[in-house]
Amino acid sequence: MKAAHSLHLLLGVVLLAGCQRSAEPPSQADAPRKITIALLPKSKGNAYFVSCKKGADRAARELGVELLFDGPTDPDPAKQNEIIENWITLGVDAIAAACENKEGISTALRKARARGIRVITYDADALPEAREFFVNQATPEGIGNALMDEAARLCGGEGEFAIITASLTAANMIEWQRCIEARRATRHPNMRMVALRPCDDLKDRAQAEATALLSAYPNLKLIMAICSPAVPGAAEAVKQAGKAGRVRVIGLGLPSENRRYVKEGVTDTVILWKTEDLGYLTVHAAHALVTGRLKAGDKTFRAGALGEFEIQGDNIVLGEPFAFTKDNIDQYDF
Repeated sequence: MKAAHSLHLLLGVVLLAGCQRSAEPPSQADAPRKITIALLPKSKGNAYFVSCKKGADRAARELGVELLFDGPTDPDPAKQNEIIENWITLGVDAIAAACENKEGISTALRKARARGIRVITYDADALPEAREFFVNQATPEGIGNALMDEAARLCGGEGEFAIITASLTAANMIEWQRCIEARRATRHPNMRMVALRPCDDLKDRAQAEATALLSAYPNLKLIMAICSPAVPGAAEAVKQAGKAGRVRVIGLGLPSENRRYVKEGVTDTVILWKTEDLGYLTVHAAHALVTGRLKAGDKTFRAGALGEFEIQGDNIVLGEPFAFTKDNIDQYDF
């Protein structure tokens, strides 16, 4: 009888312990794993990409994903490849890359895809087979036409101009230059490009290049800067040379970096898109790829608070470029 009573007590203890264990909250290992999206800029200190990251951070918070952000200090294709290799080792879910060198980065991106990592590009594309979608801030034709038409308007349709670019290998800028030249040849044949200079995405280098251009080409009528640090760099060179109003400055840049020069009349027009929206759209697209909401062949894509975007082939298009001038630049704070 005592043995039976002891057995019942033992069973009760076991059952009670089992009930207590089942009531415990699930362990951390049982919790759903956060999706990790890695965002690669051309250079992480460039204010353009810092602005993109603000939008990317906002999207990451909305979606509940972990966002990694890393890139070279200055544009460096080899460093971009090194960072991608590290992310492959970490096993991130998606990589979104702004590519400094289209061919150079594509091998690493293809390797990421082979390991099951979803790959998109933004701002500057890779080779098409190295990624699934390109988040395109504006079509190259739209950018090239806007820049060349504005240059011709300011110069009265004729005269010499020079271009300052970030680097001679950046795929997006090479494409913009092609479209600028096509527009010049067909619509503004009396405009003549006399020089193309790289600035390594650095304002000080852009200022030095612009100063050299002003000295080398006394008839220069306009400097066209097609990377964001080059616009204030060129403006500072023109201002210090005392040529504001005689040598016009236009380019692709952030309102915040150029406001002073625009209001002083040194820079005439800054052309760009909403960079925070570009970062926001990029993270939403990467997340949708990972979760299966975005697939090859889709014609439209909805990105959170920004709404619906058109997909042209494998390009998700942010929209048309926008011109910031003295009349409207105070309305924008990015």
